[in-house]
Amino acid sequence: MRSFLFIPADSEKKLSKAASCGADAIILDLEDSVALSAKDAARHSAAAYLKSADRTGPKIIVRMNALDTPFWEKDLEAVVPAKPDLIVVPKTLSGDCVKKVGARIDRMGGDKHIGIGCVATETAASLFTLGTYAGSHERLAFLTWGAEDLAAALGARDNKDENGNYTGPYRLARTLTLLGAVAAGVQPVDGIWKDFRDEKGLETEARIAMRDGFTGKMAIHPAQVAIINEVFTPSEADLAHARAVIAAFDGAGDVGVVALDGVMLDIPHLKQARALLARAGA
Repeated sequence: MRSFLFIPADSEKKLSKAASCGADAIILDLEDSVALSAKDAARHSAAAYLKSADRTGPKIIVRMNALDTPFWEKDLEAVVPAKPDLIVVPKTLSGDCVKKVGARIDRMGGDKHIGIGCVATETAASLFTLGTYAGSHERLAFLTWGAEDLAAALGARDNKDENGNYTGPYRLARTLTLLGAVAAGVQPVDGIWKDFRDEKGLETEARIAMRDGFTGKMAIHPAQVAIINEVFTPSEADLAHARAVIAAFDGAGDVGVVALDGVMLDIPHLKQARALLARAGA
């Protein structure tokens, strides 16, 4: 999945347009975008949407409320029977949070295909535990990161410098999320670009994320989806090069190094080429 679009679960207008937005996945949000007074209405709306939606369209994900709130259990009780594709757990502190939610879904008899995604960097403590997600639960499917809640937790005035670049704590959070996801064998998903009118800024940040190893990105506005999809879709030139790398190794036999177009390539390059083709196929 390349693009993940957040939609407030209590917004009938936005839900009605969700399936046609072009996103690979839509996230029905029960957390930050929903007022406290609307929590019940949002979870009932999310469950109803799941039951009536055309499930051949985008993946349908639900972001529950955090584990330190009184809402999360009711969230799961309402939506798990309706079989979302994934549950996103916000403000996770470690892999133990995945174990807790995964075990609860299991006890509820939740469909075995319901995955779990985590927003894994929204507190100071969470930055010390990104290595604990590996092996936490078989339902774990992706990790992403959040700069806004982390800034609030740190009491920061801003999370970007005068040039619009993330400052140290947030670059660290992003890097640790990437490393933690890869170590856990799950998808690394880049966080949001909050200025939805700045399409150039979004594209630049998405290309940096893709360059570093992220394979998808969160979106907060439908206008962001097409840009994210384009950036995270391998180009024909990328695919041709990957096929050439694989062909070079296949033609050379049982070797660890080959030359292609004047460049020496070793096994990590072969792994990258295979991974790129696998993502393109998916």
